Amino acid sequence: MSLHDDAVLVLKGYEDQEELRQAYLDHLAAHPDGVWKACTAGHVTASALVIDPERGRVLLTLHRKLRMWLQMGGHCEPQDASLAAAALREATEESGIAGLSLLPGGPVRLDRHPIPPPCHCHFDVQYAVLAPPDARHAVSDESLDVRWFAYDEVAEVADESVVRLLAATRARLGA
Repeated sequence: MSLHDDAVLVLKGYEDQEELRQAYLDHLAAHPDGVWKACTAGHVTASALVIDPERGRVLLTLHRKLRMWLQMGGHCEPQDASLAAAALREATEESGIAGLSLLPGGPVRLDRHPIPPPCHCHFDVQYAVLAPPDARHAVSDESLDVRWFAYDEVAEVADESVVRLLAATRARLGA
Protein backbone atom coordinates (compact mmCIF):
# COMPACT_ATOMS: atom_id res chain seq x y z
CA MET A 1 0.00 0.00 0.00
CA SER A 2 1.34 3.45 -0.86
CA LEU A 3 1.68 6.19 1.73
CA HIS A 4 -0.99 8.16 -0.15
CA ASP A 5 -3.40 5.21 0.11
CA ASP A 6 -2.55 4.77 3.79
CA ALA A 7 -3.31 8.45 4.42
CA VAL A 8 -6.69 8.16 2.70
CA LEU A 9 -7.52 5.00 4.68
CA VAL A 10 -6.47 6.60 7.99
CA LEU A 11 -8.51 9.71 7.31
CA LYS A 12 -11.59 7.76 6.22
CA GLY A 13 -11.43 5.93 9.55
CA TYR A 14 -10.94 9.10 11.58
CA GLU A 15 -14.29 10.06 13.09
CA ASP A 16 -13.69 13.54 14.53
CA GLN A 17 -13.29 17.00 13.00
CA GLU A 18 -15.51 16.09 10.04
CA GLU A 19 -15.12 19.30 8.01
CA LEU A 20 -11.33 19.33 8.32
CA ARG A 21 -11.13 15.57 7.70
CA GLN A 22 -13.05 16.07 4.46
CA ALA A 23 -10.70 18.89 3.41
CA TYR A 24 -7.77 16.48 3.85
CA LEU A 25 -9.53 13.82 1.78
CA ASP A 26 -10.41 16.37 -0.94
CA HIS A 27 -6.78 17.51 -1.04
CA LEU A 28 -5.51 13.95 -1.44
CA ALA A 29 -8.11 13.22 -4.15
CA ALA A 30 -6.97 16.28 -6.10
CA HIS A 31 -3.24 15.73 -5.52
CA PRO A 32 -1.81 12.22 -5.92
CA ASP A 33 1.48 13.68 -4.60
CA GLY A 34 -0.29 15.30 -1.62
CA VAL A 35 1.73 13.44 1.00
CA TRP A 36 5.07 14.73 -0.31
CA LYS A 37 6.88 17.98 0.43
CA ALA A 38 7.15 18.65 -3.33
CA CYS A 39 3.38 19.23 -3.53
CA THR A 40 3.25 23.03 -3.39
CA ALA A 41 -0.55 23.08 -3.10
CA GLY A 42 0.00 21.74 0.43
CA HIS A 43 1.02 18.39 1.78
CA VAL A 44 0.25 15.96 4.56
CA THR A 45 2.65 15.95 7.49
CA ALA A 46 2.80 13.66 10.51
CA SER A 47 3.50 14.73 14.06
CA ALA A 48 3.42 13.23 17.52
CA LEU A 49 3.12 14.61 21.01
CA VAL A 50 5.64 12.83 23.25
CA ILE A 51 3.88 12.24 26.55
CA ASP A 52 4.88 10.84 29.93
CA PRO A 53 1.53 10.25 31.65
CA GLU A 54 3.15 8.82 34.79
CA ARG A 55 4.79 12.19 35.48
CA GLY A 56 2.09 14.37 33.89
CA ARG A 57 4.35 15.96 31.31
CA VAL A 58 5.02 16.34 27.60
CA LEU A 59 8.23 16.83 25.65
CA LEU A 60 8.22 19.78 23.26
CA THR A 61 10.80 20.99 20.78
CA LEU A 62 11.77 24.61 20.24
CA HIS A 63 11.59 24.55 16.45
CA ARG A 64 14.71 26.00 14.85
CA LYS A 65 12.96 27.86 12.01
CA LEU A 66 9.68 28.82 13.68
CA ARG A 67 11.12 29.51 17.14
CA MET A 68 8.01 28.03 18.74
CA TRP A 69 7.51 25.19 21.20
CA LEU A 70 5.80 22.40 19.24
CA GLN A 71 5.22 18.67 19.22
CA MET A 72 7.70 16.60 17.20
CA GLY A 73 6.85 16.16 13.54
CA GLY A 74 7.52 16.82 9.92
CA HIS A 75 7.40 15.64 6.35
CA CYS A 76 6.71 12.14 5.18
CA GLU A 77 9.70 10.28 3.73
CA PRO A 78 9.78 7.55 1.05
CA GLN A 79 10.75 4.92 3.64
CA ASP A 80 7.65 5.62 5.78
CA ALA A 81 5.21 2.74 5.43
CA SER A 82 2.36 4.72 7.00
CA LEU A 83 1.47 8.07 8.54
CA ALA A 84 1.79 6.47 11.97
CA ALA A 85 5.29 5.27 11.06
CA ALA A 86 6.20 8.78 9.87
CA ALA A 87 4.96 10.31 13.13
CA LEU A 88 6.88 7.75 15.20
CA ARG A 89 10.05 8.28 13.12
CA GLU A 90 9.83 12.06 13.48
CA ALA A 91 9.21 11.83 17.23
CA THR A 92 12.17 9.49 17.68
CA GLU A 93 14.52 11.59 15.52
CA GLU A 94 13.58 14.92 17.07
CA SER A 95 13.41 13.76 20.69
CA GLY A 96 16.38 11.41 20.68
CA ILE A 97 14.30 8.96 22.72
CA ALA A 98 14.47 5.27 21.83
CA GLY A 99 11.52 3.05 22.64
CA LEU A 100 8.65 5.46 22.00
CA SER A 101 5.33 3.73 21.34
CA LEU A 102 2.27 5.06 19.55
CA LEU A 103 -0.79 5.72 21.67
CA PRO A 104 -3.38 3.22 20.41
CA GLY A 105 -6.39 4.42 18.44
CA GLY A 106 -4.82 6.19 15.47
CA PRO A 107 -4.51 9.95 15.06
CA VAL A 108 -5.49 12.12 18.00
CA ARG A 109 -6.24 15.30 16.01
CA LEU A 110 -5.90 17.05 12.67
CA ASP A 111 -4.45 20.53 12.28
CA ARG A 112 -4.16 22.50 9.06
CA HIS A 113 -1.88 25.52 9.18
CA PRO A 114 -0.38 27.92 6.63
CA ILE A 115 3.35 27.83 5.92
CA PRO A 116 5.64 30.15 3.97
CA PRO A 117 6.01 29.73 0.17
CA PRO A 118 6.66 27.84 -1.99
CA CYS A 119 4.11 25.61 -0.27
CA HIS A 120 0.81 26.90 1.07
CA CYS A 121 -0.12 24.68 3.99
CA HIS A 122 0.53 21.60 6.06
CA PHE A 123 -2.25 19.09 6.57
CA ASP A 124 -0.89 17.74 9.85
CA VAL A 125 -2.08 14.36 11.11
CA GLN A 126 -1.31 14.40 14.82
CA TYR A 127 -0.56 11.32 16.90
CA ALA A 128 0.66 10.86 20.45
CA VAL A 129 3.52 8.65 21.57
CA LEU A 130 4.27 7.33 25.02
CA ALA A 131 7.76 7.82 26.42
CA PRO A 132 9.36 4.89 28.24
CA PRO A 133 9.94 5.38 31.98
CA ASP A 134 13.69 5.90 31.56
CA ALA A 135 13.39 8.31 28.61
CA ARG A 136 16.44 10.45 27.93
CA HIS A 137 16.01 13.15 25.31
CA ALA A 138 18.50 14.94 23.09
CA VAL A 139 18.40 18.08 20.96
CA SER A 140 18.36 17.37 17.20
CA ASP A 141 19.61 19.57 14.37
CA GLU A 142 16.02 20.71 13.79
CA SER A 143 15.63 22.09 17.29
CA LEU A 144 17.06 24.86 19.40
CA ASP A 145 16.00 23.03 22.55
CA VAL A 146 13.93 20.05 23.74
CA ARG A 147 12.30 20.24 27.13
CA TRP A 148 9.71 18.53 29.34
CA PHE A 149 6.73 20.63 30.40
CA ALA A 150 4.08 19.78 33.00
CA TYR A 151 0.60 19.60 31.49
CA ASP A 152 -0.40 22.91 33.10
CA GLU A 153 2.69 24.69 31.69
CA VAL A 154 1.96 23.93 28.04
CA ALA A 155 -0.54 26.77 27.53
CA GLU A 156 2.11 29.23 28.76
CA VAL A 157 4.72 28.23 26.15
CA ALA A 158 2.92 26.71 23.17
CA ASP A 159 0.22 27.81 20.74
CA GLU A 160 -3.42 26.68 20.73
CA SER A 161 -2.80 23.76 18.35
CA VAL A 162 -0.44 22.14 20.88
CA VAL A 163 -2.84 22.88 23.75
CA ARG A 164 -5.69 21.21 21.79
CA LEU A 165 -3.48 18.22 20.97
CA LEU A 166 -2.56 17.78 24.63
CA ALA A 167 -6.23 18.02 25.69
CA ALA A 168 -7.27 15.41 23.11
CA THR A 169 -4.39 13.14 24.11
CA ARG A 170 -5.26 13.40 27.80
CA ALA A 171 -8.91 12.67 26.99
CA ARG A 172 -7.88 9.52 25.11
CA LEU A 173 -5.73 8.48 28.09
CA GLY A 174 -8.63 9.20 30.45
CA ALA A 175 -6.42 11.66 32.36
